[in-house]
Amino acid sequence: MKKEFNILAISGSLRNQSSNTLLLHAMIKLAPPTLKFGVYDELNDLPHFNPDLDVEEGPASVQNLRAQLKESDGVLICTPEYGNGVPGVLKNALDWVVSSGEWLNKPTVAIAASPSPMGGDKAHASLLLTLNMINAKVLNEASLTIPYITLKMNKQGVIIDSETQHALENSLLRLADACNQMNE
Repeated sequence: MKKEFNILAISGSLRNQSSNTLLLHAMIKLAPPTLKFGVYDELNDLPHFNPDLDVEEGPASVQNLRAQLKESDGVLICTPEYGNGVPGVLKNALDWVVSSGEWLNKPTVAIAASPSPMGGDKAHASLLLTLNMINAKVLNEASLTIPYITLKMNKQGVIIDSETQHALENSLLRLADACNQMNE
């Protein structure tokens, strides 16, 4: 019997009908049964990063983020691009774990999706820089940029492009494999 792995899923958007939040939930539905997801939806609760607050106890919302990361076997991030970069709320969350170590060597898939033809490539590049800085085990072959997301997924969050669906399923299989390898 295959082991189940806990995956923390994070959307980099606070918008209610965000394409990236819908994409995150679509990916959860496409995932192999060995991946069990918890969705972190508390980006808006984190205080602005301040090293003076990053003390032993720290803010409760930060403790919660770190606990969820610690309990996870892997991480899936779907993010939009704002102003040619990662949305501030996602960067803020990453800043809170730069020195705490919960993300260390954790298999991570980073997806950037955008209605633009560039697919959020600048946000993706920026996200990868930060994830590498915190020593996440970024699965580059599973991480994607998805241009024209609004043509590849409907407003109900169903992937309607078979090539995109196949790429997402492949990303999830690679995440499952990486989690399995980490636990051998």
